[in-house]
Amino acid sequence: MSVPVKVIFDCSTGTSVEIPLTAEEIADMEARQAESIAKAAEQEAAIAAETAARESARAKLAVLGLTEAEVAALVK
Repeated sequence: MSVPVKVIFDCSTGTSVEIPLTAEEIADMEARQAESIAKAAEQEAAIAAETAARESARAKLAVLGLTEAEVAALVK
C-alpha cells in the first residue's frame, strides 16, 4: 500500500507539491475514519430501532381494530 499524501497548492505560482503524511497524521486520519464508521453504524441502528418501533405501533393499533387508513393518520 502506498503512503497517503497531502497536496499543497500554491495559488500564486500555480504549482502543487505532494508531501507524504507523517505517522502521526496517518494515525489521526485512521482514527477519524474509525470514528466516522462508528457514528454511521450508530445512526443506522437508531434508524432501524425507530422503524421497528413504528411497525410495532402499527401492529398494536391494528390489533385494537383500527383500519389501515386510521393507523396511517396516526403514525407517519
